[in-house]
Amino acid sequence: MTEKETVTPLAKVLLLPDGKSINKTHIDIIVEEEIPVLCVNHAAKKKRLMPFKIMYDNNESFWRQGGSWQYYITGESLEKIKEKAVIKTGAWDLDRPKTAQNTEGNVNAQQDEEIEELESESETEVEVGFGSDYKFIVEMPFEVKIERLNENRKKLNDLIIQKSKEADIVMKTLVDSTKDAAMINHAVLEEAIKLGDDEAKKFTKDIVDSTNEMVKSSAQLMLEDIFSDEIMNTLVKKSNGTIVQHMTRVYLNGVAFFAYYNNLVSGTSAIQKLRISFASKYRNYYKPLLPHVNIDDIVLERVFYGGMRAIPPNLLFKWSVGLLIHDVGKAEDIEYHESEAAYNRNIVIEHVKKGYNSISSKTNYPMEACLIAGYHHEYYGDSTGYGFFRAYLQQYKKQNPDAKQDYCISYEKEPVVDFKAIAYFPAKVLEIIDIYDSVTDSNRVYRKALSPAEALVMMREEFIEKHFKIDVILFDIFASFIKEKLARSS
Repeated sequence: MTEKETVTPLAKVLLLPDGKSINKTHIDIIVEEEIPVLCVNHAAKKKRLMPFKIMYDNNESFWRQGGSWQYYITGESLEKIKEKAVIKTGAWDLDRPKTAQNTEGNVNAQQDEEIEELESESETEVEVGFGSDYKFIVEMPFEVKIERLNENRKKLNDLIIQKSKEADIVMKTLVDSTKDAAMINHAVLEEAIKLGDDEAKKFTKDIVDSTNEMVKSSAQLMLEDIFSDEIMNTLVKKSNGTIVQHMTRVYLNGVAFFAYYNNLVSGTSAIQKLRISFASKYRNYYKPLLPHVNIDDIVLERVFYGGMRAIPPNLLFKWSVGLLIHDVGKAEDIEYHESEAAYNRNIVIEHVKKGYNSISSKTNYPMEACLIAGYHHEYYGDSTGYGFFRAYLQQYKKQNPDAKQDYCISYEKEPVVDFKAIAYFPAKVLEIIDIYDSVTDSNRVYRKALSPAEALVMMREEFIEKHFKIDVILFDIFASFIKEKLARSS
């Protein structure tokens, strides 16, 4: 969209002259032609182009609702709709006086000026995909990418040894280092995919080594303040790519949750309390997952292979790497959607396959990180989930028809890949954080962002009670984590 290009309110395009009836012809044209919608937040000075179909599938009245976002069609798109409408119906019903328009379709001069201002201040936009910063990373020489990772690690290490730390510097360094690492890894893996496996592993070795060391430093610094919401606020201000923001928030929240989880199970009687309340509070959720196990034998130790326990440091760091790179297979032009109908399923599934394959075959990242990337949308086998688990499990059962999975979650990778346990602990954690981040993201335009409290209620209802997709015990711990964060920040 050029600086001088005109825009038309989406309401004007979708409503018939009576200002009330929906113009189905125009909706069909917009969907068929894949015409995007210009979404403008005047107060926040943000604008984004989003696919109409995604938002319409989520909420057929999204363009009628109030709130901070308003929706427009560009002049070029309007002409295309007009031409197609004439062909289909022989008439064009947008050529009507403005006085006949529904009031929600009016655009005043001030809004026009604000949209032009947004165009001239493009650096403040939150862009779909990886954002303009990613283009800079892609063009950066390989040696400079490594140097950037190492410089960020040095900054993190310098902060670790400082007795007195300035919070804003800590936040900026954590956000910058995580954001850079996510983009660099995605850019390098896009190149590595074109190479043979052995050549690719040599090509990515220095990036992998530098990222591993950066994550150790980042995680160590994060553990000092696991409840800082200011980190997330800083992130939103600094990154203009929605996928990068998501990857960074998930990483930081994930590391913080791991630390919270360790504190909970190590320093309190939490495990004993869970064991006592398990039969009355949780057992019925797990029974469908273990139908061959006697109901009395479904105890906490059946849910967590080897028993519920703290995460050792070496494993925590490996999992943290997995959190950081879990979406490296995601293409630039797709977003995360928690709705079942609001995305092209094949495209979204592909990002899991691509991520798993590229990490496992093109790098020397630990297998733990590969499994997190490949298993983080499994949803306990629910039909809406996806990943490698189903295909591998079906193949395994064909060869071993009497084999049973006797446990729900494993901390170690071996029981998962050997089909003794249904799910991998960090992947089940990632599922929860992934969903939570999506539904609370203030940059969402296809649905209104939920408050933390609203998100927790929705997740329990949709992902536990209606369909058992995320783990209920881990979710309850996560809910406590979020509530404690909110209490400390209030």
